[in-house]
Amino acid sequence: MELNGVAALVSGGASGLGEATVKELATAGATVVIADLNAERGEALAKEVGGVFVTTDVSDEDQVAAAVQAAVDTGKPLRVAVSCAGIGWATRTVNRDGQPHDLASYKKVIDVNLIGTFNVVRLAAAAMGKTDPINEDGERGAIVNTASLAGIEGQIGQIAYSSSKGGIIGMTVPAARDLAAIGVRVNTVAPGILDTPIYGQGPESDAFKERLAAPVPFPKRLGTAAEFGKLVRSLVEISYINAEVVRIDGGLRMQPK
Repeated sequence: MELNGVAALVSGGASGLGEATVKELATAGATVVIADLNAERGEALAKEVGGVFVTTDVSDEDQVAAAVQAAVDTGKPLRVAVSCAGIGWATRTVNRDGQPHDLASYKKVIDVNLIGTFNVVRLAAAAMGKTDPINEDGERGAIVNTASLAGIEGQIGQIAYSSSKGGIIGMTVPAARDLAAIGVRVNTVAPGILDTPIYGQGPESDAFKERLAAPVPFPKRLGTAAEFGKLVRSLVEISYINAEVVRIDGGLRMQPK
């Protein structure tokens, strides 16, 4: 699918993997709507790439609807939606003091990561379905969701995060089957350990990242946000890739902790 001249929506697009995706899609000629809570970074990035920023909590139906409408209002057909928004923290199901995982924090992770992703999928797909097909296959758009290796091989303390990402993985095939009727493809990326600003900078950060990269078979380093963005672009552009969960992890298999 050709990206030049289309509108794309990227949730969590103001930083990290989302920011790299925004830049990659914009480089290909897409007008990108950045849906994020970080207005300062989001507006600066939108200005840089010639896009649009919309303050968006992905778990909020009205706010995601407004972001989708902003993409429609660009005057370009909405063809691409990428979900990168997500949160997570480490908490065991029962901690070492015998206390159970707080239910409210578990629900929060599910609300943002899983329900937020589905919120983007359903609303963006509905808008894509109203556009004209772009080819004889009847293709109208492509959706790419972000899961994690934690959704496949969750580690100790990742119960909430793994549940949310496992749900996104499980969503992939039925969503692709549902949306085949309107010519919209759905794929999911499952990243391993990628180098993003969350790890900070400096000697201590570098040493920490070196330890994180130690179990990666090859290449012996963390992945980059730019590599993630290029993968997303490929999943959008290659029309015969559908209903797939693609790992980007250097061959890593997660250990229990």
